[in-house]
Amino acid sequence: MPRLFTGLEIPADVGFALSLKRGGLAGARWIDAENYHITLRFIGDVDHQTANEVADSLDRLSNSLRFSVRLTHLGSFGGDKPRALYAGAEASEQLSRLQAAQERVLQRAGLPPEGRKFVPHVSLARLRGSSAEEVARFMAEAGRFEPLSFPVGRFVLFSSKDSVGGGPYVVEQSYPLAA
Repeated sequence: MPRLFTGLEIPADVGFALSLKRGGLAGARWIDAENYHITLRFIGDVDHQTANEVADSLDRLSNSLRFSVRLTHLGSFGGDKPRALYAGAEASEQLSRLQAAQERVLQRAGLPPEGRKFVPHVSLARLRGSSAEEVARFMAEAGRFEPLSFPVGRFVLFSSKDSVGGGPYVVEQSYPLAA
C-alpha cells in the first residue's frame, strides 16, 4: 500500500539556500535538501485502487493557474515540545485555492477530511528532545530570513515509504498548472 501526499517541489537553488540553515540545533534530524517540499494534502496509506482514483481525481485540477510561492520565515511546530523546524510560506490566495480544491476532490474520491489546518511550509528538521528555548535561540541566531521566491508550474503526487521522517519521496504523477 503506497503512502501518498500531494505537494509542491522546491527548486534546487531554493533548496540549497534553505540547506544553509542546517546545523547547530541539538536534537535536530535535518532533512536532505532533495526531499524539501510543501505538502498540500496528506493522503496516507491507501490501496492501489484508491491510489488510482486519487490520481485521476487530481487530473481535474490542471486548470488551476500558475503562481509563485514566497518563503519568509523560520518557525516550529509543537509549542513547548517542538517536533519540527520549518521555513514558512507567505499566505497566498492562489496557494490556498489550490489546496482547498485538492481537499474537495479528494473528499469526493472518498477520503476523510484533513483534520489539520493548512499551514504552508517546508520542513527543515524533525526535532526530538529540543527544548522550546533551544529552538527559539536557534531561530534568533539564524539571523534575518532572506525571503526566497519561486514559480510554481505544477503540483505532484508523492509517495513515501513508512520511515522515520524526511524521505525519500518519489514523484508518482505530476499535474501542470495553466499559464
